Amino acid sequence: MSNNKQIDQVKKEVLVSIVEQIPFCENLGIKLDCLGNEITAHLPFKKDFIGNPAIPALHGGIIGSFLEITAIIQLSWAIFLERKDDKIKLKTPSLEVQDTILQRIPKTIDITIDYLNSGRPVESFARAKINKIGRRYASVSVKSWQEEPNKPFAMASGHFLVKNFSQTK
Repeated sequence: MSNNKQIDQVKKEVLVSIVEQIPFCENLGIKLDCLGNEITAHLPFKKDFIGNPAIPALHGGIIGSFLEITAIIQLSWAIFLERKDDKIKLKTPSLEVQDTILQRIPKTIDITIDYLNSGRPVESFARAKINKIGRRYASVSVKSWQEEPNKPFAMASGHFLVKNFSQTK
């Protein structure tokens, strides 16, 4: 395996491990697929996620949380993992690296969610796009879909407080 592929694999392992350590992500059952710099988050359907049993439709809080978590995960990937190539060891990801990321997870300043359609009782997916990352602030857009990526049922735009990861010790 080439050096770059090894680094990519270690980065993915660190990211997946971090998501597994966030209790709310575990509670929702969020999983990730990574391809290069692109992350796709998966939210499995659970009966408990239904907000309106008459339709049935996913609860807006579940959808909003899923979008916000996707944005935060994408920011963590872009800010920390992509800038730490020289410090990532080609062995099993260390707890020290994971703890550093968890301590510096971006914090939500505000988020606006557009509910375009009802979320049906099936698996959902989301992908975030970073609009801008500054020294202390980041802007992110997220879209969520169920069967076709070009037909989102919810979108979000958020602003996040970020810390400068290049100064980690």
